Amino acid sequence: MSTIGLIGLLVAFAGVAVSVVCLLVGYAMGRKKVSHTGEMLMWGGHVAAIVSAVALTVCCGVLVYCFFSGDTSIEYVLTQRSDASGDFAWLYKLAGLWAGRQGSLLFWAWLIAVFNAVVAVRNLKELRKLDSMALMVAQLVLAAFVGVLLFSESNMPFTVTPMRYFTSSGQLTAAGSMLGMNTLLEHWAMAIHPPTLFVGYAGLTIPFAYAIGALIVNDPSKEWVIRSQRYALFSWLFLGIGIGLGAVWAYVVLGWGGYWGWDPVENASLLSWIVGVALIHSFTVYRQRGAFKRWSVMCACLTFSFVIVGTFISRSGLVQSVHAFEGDPVSLVLFGVLIVASLVVGIIGLVIRRKSFGPAENGADEVESMVSRDAAYYFNNVIMVVFAILLAYLTIASALPSWLPFGGQQVSTGTFDAIARPLGIIYLAILAVCPLLGWRRTQGKQFLKRAKVPGICALVLFAVLMVYFVTYLVPTYNDNVAYYMAQAYTADGLVHDESAVEMLTTLQPGWYYLGLTVVGLLVASLLFFNSLFMIGRAINTYKQAHGCSLGSALVAMITRRASAFGGFVAHLGMAVILVGLIGSSMFVTERVQYVEYDEETDTASTELTIQDFTLTYTGNEVVQDPNGDDIFYRVFFDVYRDGAYIGSVDPTVQFVQTTQQQKLIASVIGFPTEDLFVVYRGMSTDGDLAMDVRVNPLISEVWAGFFLLMAGVVIATVGGRGASRKLSAKEGKAADATDVEPADEKQTDNVLDYE
Repeated sequence: MSTIGLIGLLVAFAGVAVSVVCLLVGYAMGRKKVSHTGEMLMWGGHVAAIVSAVALTVCCGVLVYCFFSGDTSIEYVLTQRSDASGDFAWLYKLAGLWAGRQGSLLFWAWLIAVFNAVVAVRNLKELRKLDSMALMVAQLVLAAFVGVLLFSESNMPFTVTPMRYFTSSGQLTAAGSMLGMNTLLEHWAMAIHPPTLFVGYAGLTIPFAYAIGALIVNDPSKEWVIRSQRYALFSWLFLGIGIGLGAVWAYVVLGWGGYWGWDPVENASLLSWIVGVALIHSFTVYRQRGAFKRWSVMCACLTFSFVIVGTFISRSGLVQSVHAFEGDPVSLVLFGVLIVASLVVGIIGLVIRRKSFGPAENGADEVESMVSRDAAYYFNNVIMVVFAILLAYLTIASALPSWLPFGGQQVSTGTFDAIARPLGIIYLAILAVCPLLGWRRTQGKQFLKRAKVPGICALVLFAVLMVYFVTYLVPTYNDNVAYYMAQAYTADGLVHDESAVEMLTTLQPGWYYLGLTVVGLLVASLLFFNSLFMIGRAINTYKQAHGCSLGSALVAMITRRASAFGGFVAHLGMAVILVGLIGSSMFVTERVQYVEYDEETDTASTELTIQDFTLTYTGNEVVQDPNGDDIFYRVFFDVYRDGAYIGSVDPTVQFVQTTQQQKLIASVIGFPTEDLFVVYRGMSTDGDLAMDVRVNPLISEVWAGFFLLMAGVVIATVGGRGASRKLSAKEGKAADATDVEPADEKQTDNVLDYE
């Protein structure tokens, strides 16, 4: 099997090399005149790209076959195989393909090849120079990935398993049996999390390739944006899904009660997603108004470079993380070169094509008023790019020289929170107001007309949230301050617990902490009803214009104006997420304590109390998995709220005997406004039960908002476009009118020009 995989890599690399050469030479021959030979070469380049995708498919198939058949003749399979049992055992076996460094690089290369093959197949019908050059750039990226797999011994996924791991009879030795997938990865969310991220990473190669392709062929029209926008949305969608699945895994499996801890690898996945926000909004302005040409090209380059930066962080060994792969010098060089090259090529290309990709002739690039939609888009991009750069810097700060700011220091979670919270609220405030603004400048009367109804509704929602703030969040905050104060210092005022001191620092000053909460809830209310109002107004406008039913208007919006409709749904989701983030990250109640346990009578003399919840011990069990390797230590508690029984929890510790690994499996009782999160950490030296209990308020809103956000992106990605080409002449005229730029002294009142 190792030989088949190696041959597949060789064929893939040959196909990539042939593809790049054919596309480049064919384009050069056809630049000044029509060349039959040039067209044949470009056609051959497209076919070679498809061949490389097929070859990499075979490579992935070899590893998948070995994982499912139990063939350990390939060392990578031996080190990443799963012996789990149960309903998801097949998923964990499949996840071995991307669980380790070598397999994940192969999987990523395969995904890039698949995207490239899609571009090639779509372009074979009519060879266009823009698509061909974009394919060439994407194939160059693929060449780097296949090259590092093929020519780097440490990254070769088909290395034969050393004989020291087998007995004379061909069975695995004790040392070989201890190798396998990390038990922390054996969870459905973590099994799906990496491939969704990799789909996003690979897909963002295409907008970058089209941006460079447009520079090569000197085509400043919006054609390259139209061709690559769906790839960008599709990739951004999968990045978001991947981040969300990672949050679910962190929440349930790692046993710390949170879903985002600013871990370096968590940050790495967020970088390209953040810049992707700027890219998508830049595409909107480019497509509608012919502006932001340079912004769009550089955002495409930055988004791709941050994909590589994220991978660089997780594979370089520069920073420590529970998610990171083992460091590899070859990967370090590869990704370092790709980061620099992607940015340098974009900058040089824009310098050479500065006239073609200069400011729009209609003045659309000029920001005439700070209170305008142009300015909102501009600041949207600036905030996202600056935040991504700052986040990347702080993430790798520990590996930087000490003379640099934060150099050599491990940046704390509190520092990240202190930066991200106000910046995120400012960004969402811009997002809330943007649809109500006009291009170039905003007329006061028109703005008030648009803002009146959603503003009043937002104030009503804000009042409701303030009641919750006063009756629940403020008391929770005060209780937390008192609790950590008692934990942090002794009666003599000496430091007793450094972690409690750090928590107190995060919570103070109180006026700022609580004030930021109030502002955040206000912004969430405005964003929620502005987005909801824009959705309703768009549907109603279409309904009145075409005399159709409400249901027909809704379907028409989803299918014909999917970009605008999906965008508003996504913004709606962001408003819900903001409320959830405020509650579940700023007002969590946590109590860590030991429950006195008598093993002889199997009873506990103490109860767990947190807020209005009381947990009473009822028993325990030890269960061995059918695989004979995993042992589950489970404890049971009945849960009461204000004296009334509401359910039971069974937090578990999973122990893997062969690898000596331990996994904490939390037990959660969910309510509409909060979660009760219970973790069992094992027994103390005194035989007591070590328990960690949390109340996470508003965390359901995080998951619900995330679902809305992803639903909006799905609508924008798969919904129909080009309504003006499908509607009747009258409808097409009406649709086109929505994209007409308003005159300086007159502002249109159509919401459909916001996409």
